[in-house]
Amino acid sequence: MGVTASPGGGSLDGPGAGPIPPREILDKICGQGAIQIILAASDGPIRFTEMERTIEGISRRMLTLTLRNLERDGLLERRVYPTVPPKVEYQATPMALELREALITLTGWARRHSAGVAAARERYDARQAAATPT
Repeated sequence: MGVTASPGGGSLDGPGAGPIPPREILDKICGQGAIQIILAASDGPIRFTEMERTIEGISRRMLTLTLRNLERDGLLERRVYPTVPPKVEYQATPMALELREALITLTGWARRHSAGVAAARERYDARQAAATPT
């Protein structure tokens, strides 16, 4: 496996990384709407159906799988109420609330640099198109 650089220039999976490699945890946090889910659940309990309406671009099945993974990793608490139909709520754990600020910083960075990324993609695509023989 390749070495992934951390902000300090070292490897994410180097000595002292812990029992689960940081890259594995980061892959889970950054995948399939997990950031949006954590941020939504950080504002207090949120029902599955409300989350489904709020989070764009995620299927019901993927939302369910991502919620299970986040619960398994200790970032969400799930509460089921014995009603018909069952009412299910999710809430961020203290560990997820600690992560919240970093996620807000990351999403803010993405918003601020969206136009720059779009321009870079256009320049890259134009170079690729010009270099491709017809």
